[in-house]
Amino acid sequence: MRLNLFFCLFLSCIWLHSQSENKYQLRTIAFYNLENLFDTKNDTLIYDDDRTPEGKDAWTQERYEHKLTQLSKVIAQIGSDTSKNPPDVLGVCEVENIGVLLDLVNHPNIRSFNYGIVHFDSPDERGIDVALLYRKSVFIPMAFESRRLLLTKDNDKRDYTRDQLVVEGLLDNENIHFIVNHWPSRSGGEARSRPFRLAAAKLNKRIIDSIQRNNSLAKIISMGDFNDDPVDPSFKKVLGVKGRKKQLDSISLFGPMEKLFRRGGGSLAYRDKWNVFDQMYMTANLVSNESKNYRFWKAGIFTPNFIIDPNGKYKGYPLRTYAGGSYIGGYSDHFPVYMYLLREAKSP
Repeated sequence: MRLNLFFCLFLSCIWLHSQSENKYQLRTIAFYNLENLFDTKNDTLIYDDDRTPEGKDAWTQERYEHKLTQLSKVIAQIGSDTSKNPPDVLGVCEVENIGVLLDLVNHPNIRSFNYGIVHFDSPDERGIDVALLYRKSVFIPMAFESRRLLLTKDNDKRDYTRDQLVVEGLLDNENIHFIVNHWPSRSGGEARSRPFRLAAAKLNKRIIDSIQRNNSLAKIISMGDFNDDPVDPSFKKVLGVKGRKKQLDSISLFGPMEKLFRRGGGSLAYRDKWNVFDQMYMTANLVSNESKNYRFWKAGIFTPNFIIDPNGKYKGYPLRTYAGGSYIGGYSDHFPVYMYLLREAKSP
């Protein structure tokens, strides 16, 4: 009798444990600056001469294929310590064309995850674009567009830069919008280049406002390499992104990366100063604890030891492809960032 009672209690504990494990469904949303993912061909319409076999970087097929191996190795592991899967939706930037994206998603390290691609060629002078990768079993794109950022230099000439990619789709049958960004760099100095990023923020705000005019309940996640920190004017004055949940109202935008920045975190470093240029922010309805649909859980910067430079002048920095003008065969000069969405699991 005691043995039967013990056995029943044992089975009950197993059942309760399995129920608690299946209580939530988890999805990983990530962003990764792939640091000049160029093929080896010379495109006469863009400034890609350095990334050719005869160029300054001596960019050979062997180095290109090694870069794909390195990047796919990272992608396969972003957020997987908790979700046990690679990112379900991944925004990327600094990619030359659709060809390099196809080579990346078909690499043996991630081919089995069956990533789809949303990509447009942008007018950027260097030929670099943004794109959205998604696991086809999880996300279904329904509509997408590329929104142009029109900038003018001091001499009244056009400054060609990256578009902002807008993708609407179904994440496990829940409607959600993603915006992928790569805002103008700080070339020439932060103050001098700031107006360009303010213009990019205004475009991002117009995109969000237009989506919400059509659907006030739309869930929106904007991600990218913004070349600005969470406390800079583009985020605080133009977009009005809030860094704490208790500051939110129904029309607010929430930026979880501000907390990481204030704690000294960084997604890239320059002259021993860390920045969180790689960010994600979202509409307040993704932060609500009342919804049984997907909601924000937590965010992080992906920094496993193998993508960190272990020694030398750049010790502790992201282990990049080139450093100090020399090829070192690393990964990227940026760390990836990620966030988890979770919801109550559907009962079987």
